[in-house]
Amino acid sequence: MDYDIAIIGLGPAGSTLARLLNPSFKVIALDTKHQTGDGGFHKPCGGLLANDAQRSFVRQNLTLPADILTNPQIFSVKTYDLQTKLVRNYQRSYVSFDRHKFDLWLKSLIPSNVTVLHNTLCKEVRRIIDGYQITYQTENKTEHNITAQYVVGADGANSLVRRMRYPQHTIRQYVAIQQWFPELHQNPFNSCVFDNKSTNCYAWSISKDGYFIFGGAFPKKVANQNFEKLKEKLATQGFIFGQPLKTEKCLVVYPNRLRDFYTGNENIFLVGEAAGFISASSLEGISYALDSAEILSKILNSHHPKPNKCYYQRTMPLRLKLYCKIFKAKVLTTPLWRKLIMKSKIQHIERIE
Repeated sequence: MDYDIAIIGLGPAGSTLARLLNPSFKVIALDTKHQTGDGGFHKPCGGLLANDAQRSFVRQNLTLPADILTNPQIFSVKTYDLQTKLVRNYQRSYVSFDRHKFDLWLKSLIPSNVTVLHNTLCKEVRRIIDGYQITYQTENKTEHNITAQYVVGADGANSLVRRMRYPQHTIRQYVAIQQWFPELHQNPFNSCVFDNKSTNCYAWSISKDGYFIFGGAFPKKVANQNFEKLKEKLATQGFIFGQPLKTEKCLVVYPNRLRDFYTGNENIFLVGEAAGFISASSLEGISYALDSAEILSKILNSHHPKPNKCYYQRTMPLRLKLYCKIFKAKVLTTPLWRKLIMKSKIQHIERIE
C-alpha cells in the first residue's frame, strides 16, 4: 500500500480526522478546495456555530481565530410561519463566522506529515487485495492512482465513496441554494422560515459583514422555482433582496430513517454528512462532523482489531441523537404542530422595535 489511510474530502470532518491521527500513519488527503483564497468549492452554509459544535471545540482545545468571526453577532432567530403569518423570536447562542475561511483554517491545522492534495477531485475508489485503489484528478486534469489500506469518506452529502461502495444505502437529498445580497435592512437579523408550499424543510437568512444571506433546502425537481417564489413571498414580509451578488448551490442530505446513518464496512469509514450525520431539524452538521471524526481517530490510533464494528458502536449515541432530530423536524414542518408551538409563545422573547 502507498498509504495507510486515504481521506476523501477536507471539510470539518476530514480536516479534523487528518489533524487527530497518529503521526505514525502514512496519510493522504484529497480536497476540491484550493489551499488559500476563494478558489474551489464553497459550501452554501450560513456559518453559524451551534452549541454542540462549540462543545466539540472546547473538548479538542481549539479556539476560533478573530479573522474568521463576522459581524454582527446576533443572539436571536426571528422565526416566520408563512402558513399562519405567525412571527416569533427565539434566543440562540450561535457564533457567526465565515464558513469558507473556517474550512481553510481547519485545513491549515493539518500536520505536515499528512500529504494534502488541494484542488483535487476523487474519481474512483476500487477494491483491491488488502486495500483500495483511489483514482484522482488534479487541477490540470491529469489522473493518478494511489493505494491505501483504509479509506475515509469525508466528502459530504453527495459522497462519491458512499455512492460507489454502498449504492444500496441511499439517503434523501435536497438542493441547498443560497444567495448573497447587499445588507439594506435597518436592523440586521437572522431568521428561520417555514413555508410548506415551498419546501417541507426550511429556509434561513443571516446578516453578516454587510451582506444579507438568504438560503433554503428544497426538493430537487422544484428547487430553483420554489426558491424564487419564496423570495417573492418574503418580500411582502419586509425582506429586502435586490440583485444577488452571488449564488451558491449544493446537495444536502435530509435523513428521515435510522438506517440513513451508515458508517461503512470493510476498512471504509464514512464521517460527517457522508455518513448521514446531519440534523434534520436544523441542517446543522458541523458538530457531528467534528464528533464522528474524533471518534474514528481514537479507534484508528488504538489499532483496534475490528475498527468498523467499533466505529459503528461508538457512534450509536450520535445516531440516536440524530434520530430524535428527525422526530423534531417532523413536528416543526407539520403546520398544525408548528402553529400550536408558536401560538403558545413558549421561549418567545418580545423585542423592542
